[in-house]
Amino acid sequence: MHRTMPSEINELTVANHQSSGASSQKGIAAKPVHSGSVVDVFCGVGGLSHGFLLEGFDVRAGFDVDPSCRYAYERNNEAHFHERNVERLSAGDISALFAEGQPCILVGCAPCQPFSTYSQNRTDEKWRLLAEFARLVREVQPDVVTMENVPRLISFHNGELFGDFLQMLETEGYATQWKVVDCADYGVPQTRKRLVVLASRWSAIELLPPTHLDAHPTVRDAIAGLPRIAAGEGDAEDPLHYASRLSATNLARIQAATPGASWEDWDPALVAECHRKRTGRWYRSVYGRMRWDAPAPTITTQCNGFGNGRFGHPEQDRAISLREAALLQTFPADYEFLDPKQRWFVSQAARWIGNAVPVELARAIARSVALALEATNEARSPSDTH
Repeated sequence: MHRTMPSEINELTVANHQSSGASSQKGIAAKPVHSGSVVDVFCGVGGLSHGFLLEGFDVRAGFDVDPSCRYAYERNNEAHFHERNVERLSAGDISALFAEGQPCILVGCAPCQPFSTYSQNRTDEKWRLLAEFARLVREVQPDVVTMENVPRLISFHNGELFGDFLQMLETEGYATQWKVVDCADYGVPQTRKRLVVLASRWSAIELLPPTHLDAHPTVRDAIAGLPRIAAGEGDAEDPLHYASRLSATNLARIQAATPGASWEDWDPALVAECHRKRTGRWYRSVYGRMRWDAPAPTITTQCNGFGNGRFGHPEQDRAISLREAALLQTFPADYEFLDPKQRWFVSQAARWIGNAVPVELARAIARSVALALEATNEARSPSDTH
């Protein structure tokens, strides 16, 4: 088996599988197209799982510490949600969930807040969750591993954390590839950079080439067809299509904002006090509108707030709605986030959406795994599976 060194970024040739377009409705085939069962650690509301499901994999279960993710995960992914802290998970907990006779695929996205450029908390203990994911890989020995995270993980703690993770994979006999990608290159209407790691015990594995280099999807492509709503209002047919309220000051600010511009172009009376200070002049990417014919900025857990980034609607005087944020994350239009029997909060739903792996990126990862499994399928016997 060809093995790659942790310091390499592999550029192996692979067939350019074109994207199948926007995520389909939830009418998934009863039997998986691909042989391979998936368990998702840090699953959230299921962005990564859903990508694998749409590509025909047998998604078995998701684990997350946040019980509020249960409804969306189970409702949309035909799999059970387990409310568990990863630090208390054992190999047996996970291994028992894989389908017998199928390749075992362990996927995950350790919480990225401690690695994010938005986070200034260098003492956040959540970084240890990547080490816990590594422990599970060592103990479970899945056939394929994939992880998505923010690029800053590469240099976090002087690169030791990520380096240790790659070294573990190599020591355990995995061929690996890691890349920093722009999600827009894979059909996501966002300028969202992400680190993708792929590892296989059976053969070389690589992320398929970009599918949308010549034409990035745009904000218009994703959200132009939604009903008009005002700030503080929602759509009676879709509770998730709700836009947060605006104060009188912020309403005046968004009315003065033009797509792609910043608060520097406003009447000085509208500029926030913090931005008038010398230190505040660097923060230009707030209080801005999106542009119709360009990808959106990175959708964050605070994407519902006009003052938190360039999250203003291109022409309506409001921040983007939660549904619009979900569409920009390439969740299907019918993805159900809200349990009708439970009370929900706007900030909570924004966190679900902003933390998710974009579904179209997840589909690209799943297709890459499928290619690797197909390449080795004929050489493996049923007894070879985990």
